[in-house]
Amino acid sequence: MQSVEAAPRAPVAASRAWRAYLTVGAAWVSLIVVVGIWLAGDGLSILRDPGGPATSLGRVSGLGGADLLLIQVLLMARIPWVEAWYGQDTLARWHRIAGFTSFWLMMVHVLLITVGYGQTDGLGLVREAWDLTFNYPGMLLAVAGTALLTLVVVLSIRAARRKLRYESWHLLHLYAYLGIGLMLPHVVWTGQDFTSSALARAYWWTLYAAALAAVLVYRVGLPLWRSQHHQLRVHAVTKEAPGVVSVYLRGRNLHRLPARAGQFFLWRFLDGPGWSRAHPYTLSAAPRPLNSPTRGSAHPFEVRITVKNLGDGSARVARLRPGTRVLIEGPLGAVTANRRTRRKVLLIAAGVGITLIRSILDDLPAEWGDVTVLYRVGDKKEIVFRKELEAFAQARGDRVVYLEGRRGPSWLPAHLSHLGGRDALLWLVPDVADHDVFVCGPPSWMDGVVASLHAAGVAPVNIHREEFAW
Repeated sequence: MQSVEAAPRAPVAASRAWRAYLTVGAAWVSLIVVVGIWLAGDGLSILRDPGGPATSLGRVSGLGGADLLLIQVLLMARIPWVEAWYGQDTLARWHRIAGFTSFWLMMVHVLLITVGYGQTDGLGLVREAWDLTFNYPGMLLAVAGTALLTLVVVLSIRAARRKLRYESWHLLHLYAYLGIGLMLPHVVWTGQDFTSSALARAYWWTLYAAALAAVLVYRVGLPLWRSQHHQLRVHAVTKEAPGVVSVYLRGRNLHRLPARAGQFFLWRFLDGPGWSRAHPYTLSAAPRPLNSPTRGSAHPFEVRITVKNLGDGSARVARLRPGTRVLIEGPLGAVTANRRTRRKVLLIAAGVGITLIRSILDDLPAEWGDVTVLYRVGDKKEIVFRKELEAFAQARGDRVVYLEGRRGPSWLPAHLSHLGGRDALLWLVPDVADHDVFVCGPPSWMDGVVASLHAAGVAPVNIHREEFAW
């Protein structure tokens, strides 16, 4: 077996840390630039005018809100190197923070500008709001854009998201792009801090152009190109366990598909109505060469995803027919084997989370006994990839432990809950603190696992998890 003595060590974790600092720092620099533009555009000089304080603060809050609005677009533009650095769940978390902050800054902007202009014009709040909406260039479009963004923000609140299918939420979320577009004329035509200087215009046009280019290139152009270039089609659908199927896909030049074990794609199966809704599924095996050549391809490769029936979209997967064309967007996600920093590795999965864990095993060089897999299942019938896991155990001494049984009050099965998460980990893997740990499963279950890992002495930098966040 290949030795892992030369596997990447602490510098990998250190590089992730400085990348995070770099991105957060860049966001703060952009806000500082915005404040500088506000100051250069008479931001303080109007404070002595009637309505000046409210107007001035309204302008700077609007600038900050617009800046964060465009930053959140860039965060979710699927820029490949950004995705590889941080992972989808981290970017989604930053996106939500920037989004809610920008929304409230926009609301403050609307209120203070209306109050400030009303004080200057000697009009009441309602009359001034009417005058601004119907008599200022671009304001009607801005109001429509604000309404769309408000809709998206309301539906992004956790309680609202839980009541929506992912497909419905994703479709409605696209209205945010329309909202941003409708607000642009107002900014260009009447935004004093946009038109005040050549530097201000250069900054804002550059930021708008970067956001638009990122979306067009990485969310539209690159997925269309990859889908056309690789010509993915369903080859076979096989049953793995009750309600769980694997889909094998083949195409052209898949040896050039820039995907690593552990990553996921957004999949669109062209099998009829509803094909436009994308579904996030993780590769359940690393892209691998076939033993026999595929017609028309000098590099026969195959990829596999494994899907559990959890809703309308996933239920359709089991009915896919061979030959069905597939559109892809990705790869996404950063929990791959190159996050490894230690010789020993512990992989912990629950339910369909075994797909990511099984995939990483393909890309995880190890010596005899270096890898331990803890697999939480309710019943033996629910075990997925049993033969494949046992093959790894026979080939290189991977230790596979099935945590079988009905659900208990913790991440453990009920019959082990009396041990507590920390003690159970130390019983199952006595030297767990010396491992890199990869975790995949339901979010709340992963929270429990991670808490137990911390209690057992595993450093946060050695715990790797990613959840599909939306």
